[in-house]
Amino acid sequence: MPNPSLLTVLAKAFLAGAPAAEQVVARARRTLGKPWRWLRPLAQRYTKAFAGRTRPRHRDVVRFLRRDAGFGRARSKYFQELAVEQWLTESQQMQPVAAAETWDVPTIESVAALADWFRLSPGELEWFADVKGLVNRRKDRPRLAHYHYRVLAKLSGSIRLIEAPKPRLKELQRQILALILDEIPLHSAVHGFRKGRSIKTFIAPHVSQRVVLRMDLRDFFPSISGARIQTFFRTVGYPESVADLLGGICTNAVPRSAWREPALDADPTQLREARVLYSRPHLPQGAPTSPALANLCGYRVDCRLAGLAKSAGAEYTRYADDLAFSGGEAFERCVDRFSTHAAAILREEGFTVHHRKTRIMRQGVRQHLAGLVANQRVNVMRVDFDRLKATLTNCVRRGQDSQNRNAHSNFRSHLDGRVGFVEMINPAKGERLRSLFERIEWP
Repeated sequence: MPNPSLLTVLAKAFLAGAPAAEQVVARARRTLGKPWRWLRPLAQRYTKAFAGRTRPRHRDVVRFLRRDAGFGRARSKYFQELAVEQWLTESQQMQPVAAAETWDVPTIESVAALADWFRLSPGELEWFADVKGLVNRRKDRPRLAHYHYRVLAKLSGSIRLIEAPKPRLKELQRQILALILDEIPLHSAVHGFRKGRSIKTFIAPHVSQRVVLRMDLRDFFPSISGARIQTFFRTVGYPESVADLLGGICTNAVPRSAWREPALDADPTQLREARVLYSRPHLPQGAPTSPALANLCGYRVDCRLAGLAKSAGAEYTRYADDLAFSGGEAFERCVDRFSTHAAAILREEGFTVHHRKTRIMRQGVRQHLAGLVANQRVNVMRVDFDRLKATLTNCVRRGQDSQNRNAHSNFRSHLDGRVGFVEMINPAKGERLRSLFERIEWP
């Protein structure tokens, strides 16, 4: 058996800098202290094996070396002479994939540099990232946990868990969002959680179409794993140690203590499934980085679905976990088969379709997406408009206290936001509601 430290150190040398074969050979020669003839072919095989891919993990390179037949013959033949002559001490360099080379993200090439970037000590950085899940799962000191939890039961019986990061962790996540994630371009089909886009722009391409297909993803945020987030940061170019810590700060694994909700009226089976799902590292619904990371991790599936839609003569847009496709006669003829292909692509990419919410809506019926109507123009649903109008009218006639049935702490701001939403979608209807809102007497 080869010396384990030799494989470990040689793998680190391969990963330390640019993946070009000549530079890999130079670093390997420095490590082994001798210009072995078999190093160049080995470096070329390594470069070919990982070309065009996300920066590999250290364990992947070790596995490659173990399985490489040429290296196996060399270490058998020169077993007595192979040894580590020089340990490479410099930090690993940024290695972005080709598409990421122009992204204006900060260069962070070591754990120490990442700690400085956050203005933390290395120990504090490890504590906030909690890559091994030791902090957030401590039962003896729950105050050390990084998140507050709120369990919600949906009308469908499924479970939603709100994971709100505590203030200091949220600051770190906002720094990642502003200085890294916001600098990375999104797919053109993405409309949710994106500057300059809205629910209105999400629906606009599907107005007055012959047929509209709506699909919904199940457990969108928790289905995106911590390993996937770490891989994304390595795609950006960060070394494995840095990418793992960035991923740790942006993900969470929920402890069992978070599910102690005695008043929760939920299906026991759904509750058990939710506990298993949320116990794994995932994107927390409540962290400021989660929407951006979900959009970025969905880039590949957006490309595939956009290409599928184009081949069928259809339009495609996505607003978080809501997917919409629409088209004319050609798309109408194949829409059933199309939905099956789209669901297969989503499954291959790690997402699950909520099949009960899949809808094929032809002309002559109400075509609705994300709670809005798309038949002739983007519009609010009549029932929602009438309900809000009745609430405002009753506030004028009977006082606002009579309508605050859900005990909103700031009912005025709540109503103001609902009226503003209608104004954005349909200015004429919004103006009518605004006139009622302004007639309400507030304390």
